Amino acid sequence: MTGFRTPSLSDPTILTVPGLDNSGPDHWQSHWERQSLNCRRVDMGNWRTPNRNAWVNRLNLAIRQTQGPIVLVAHSLGCHAVAWWAALERPTASGPVIGALLVAPPEVDNAPKDPRLCSFAPSARGVLPFPSLLVSSRDDPYITPDRAYRLASFWGADHIDAGRIGHINAEARLGDWTFGKTLLARLLDSAQFERSVMQQALPPAQRSAPGWRADLTQ
Repeated sequence: MTGFRTPSLSDPTILTVPGLDNSGPDHWQSHWERQSLNCRRVDMGNWRTPNRNAWVNRLNLAIRQTQGPIVLVAHSLGCHAVAWWAALERPTASGPVIGALLVAPPEVDNAPKDPRLCSFAPSARGVLPFPSLLVSSRDDPYITPDRAYRLASFWGADHIDAGRIGHINAEARLGDWTFGKTLLARLLDSAQFERSVMQQALPPAQRSAPGWRADLTQ
């Protein structure tokens, strides 16, 4: 099985943010959590009847309780939780969150497939202050490709076309989703580069210790 390398103390913590009804044991997020010591899930609470503000508060608490740099890996409605967290909390580019992988965000504005998604409407429209990738599927029943691209534009995320793999969930039988790990490695490289540029722009006395490494074993 493809796995992550053993993390070092300088690696970012990967916080997974599931969507409606949580991610089951066969979901790629669950695989990643089992495979990596520095990957853990945010307990959003109320998985079946989500509330936007409650989810944002839960995510904010998890971020505040995590030491060191953080990468958010969200799926489905979890992507909207991340976007609304950024819109409401207004994190800076130098904050603890250094990047976000946003996978299969659903439509919440225009007749969402599940009425429980309506509590997250309208979609947050602020550009995220850290590197982000939005991954969508051409046959996702919860959103059209055009609307997924629209969300990527709202959030300033690079859009990735994952092909035809449904809602990119356990039903897609992706296992630990090797392509997703490749995207995560790409995101980490981008985040590392941006942080390095920011560090070099600071006066020498304000520069932190050497940053984390972004290499992952595929």
